[in-house]
Amino acid sequence: MKKLIVLIVVLMLVGPSIGLLSVATLMNPAAISCGSGSLAVGSVPDSLTAQTRDGRSITLNKNQLTHAATIATVGAQTPGVGREGALVALMAALTESTLRMLANTSAYPESGNYQNDGLGSDHDSLGLFQMRSVSGWGTVAELMDPDYQARAFFGGLSGPNAGSPRGLLDIPGWQLLDPGQAAQAVEVSAYPDRYQNFQPVAESILAALTRPQSASAASFDQIVPETSQVAFPLPDGTYTKTDTFGMRTDPYSGESKFHAGSDLAAPAGTPILAVADGIVSFAGQRGTYGGLIVVDHTVGGERVASYYAHMYDAGILVAEGDSVAAGQHIGDVGSAGKSTGPHLHLEIHPGGVDQPAVNAEQWLAEHRAAGVAGAAVTTAGCTPERAV
Repeated sequence: MKKLIVLIVVLMLVGPSIGLLSVATLMNPAAISCGSGSLAVGSVPDSLTAQTRDGRSITLNKNQLTHAATIATVGAQTPGVGREGALVALMAALTESTLRMLANTSAYPESGNYQNDGLGSDHDSLGLFQMRSVSGWGTVAELMDPDYQARAFFGGLSGPNAGSPRGLLDIPGWQLLDPGQAAQAVEVSAYPDRYQNFQPVAESILAALTRPQSASAASFDQIVPETSQVAFPLPDGTYTKTDTFGMRTDPYSGESKFHAGSDLAAPAGTPILAVADGIVSFAGQRGTYGGLIVVDHTVGGERVASYYAHMYDAGILVAEGDSVAAGQHIGDVGSAGKSTGPHLHLEIHPGGVDQPAVNAEQWLAEHRAAGVAGAAVTTAGCTPERAV
């Protein structure tokens, strides 16, 4: 215990240079091991068409989407996976098999006796994730079972292989990796860069099949009143713009990657303000976002979702289902999740949480967001209590 206290003091003195770890994380290790929240898998559509990152259109049939639902369901049942882990698994299965259960009769004639979606020919690989029996992933019978393959891919304490070979949960800090890198860490492919191309498709699949269980069910159906105004998410004079929406050089990998938000650097503890009146649909830890608040709004008659990321647990001041006002103090700037220092990562999703993000700074400018001096706008009856 004395060592832990000393380590906490050191981290507090070092401050923003540590970036990725918080005192809250050290006191609660589960905060870093959990994924992005649980998943509720709904009905499977007959087909889905989406585009890969390089612009290629891909259409998945109901059978392929059923396999995707199996992966998401296993992810929902496996502690620590969450939406982020399910996304990684779908990217891997899309890349390896296009979400098809592939037999391999040239290597294992008996594999053709099991239900399958066709034949593969990559050495002696089998199934959705093209796993190899000789590498210890499982028997032929096991690897021809989609549920087993999903459990093997996720691994962890409930996985069938006890960490050898490693599943996603057996990789320390997988939540801090790019999803494509996390997929590669499990698959150990000779072509490590190909998984990233399928991230938009995987995201479309999750949007079609699932929604976060922890989001207030009412927020998806109830009418969110039109906002009275639009506010800037940080007080005037407290922030510096450090990264914008669009392609950028990733600060971790050095690679050119798409950035869905706008980054506003500010001292830790700076008040984060709601950009509009709305209802909180998520408040908690979510993978690389760290502490995340999602608020649903109606702006100009359109449903809009705003995302505020990288808070520590103690910096989340609202709970799911809360009504908030434009300019209300809803959280404090932190550096949890995939972060190199205290800042607010802001995303704006016109159409709602399942729709693509747009340039947040441009959206705020177009809606004439009012700057807020000092800590926050005070609104009668809307003072949030600190989350516990």
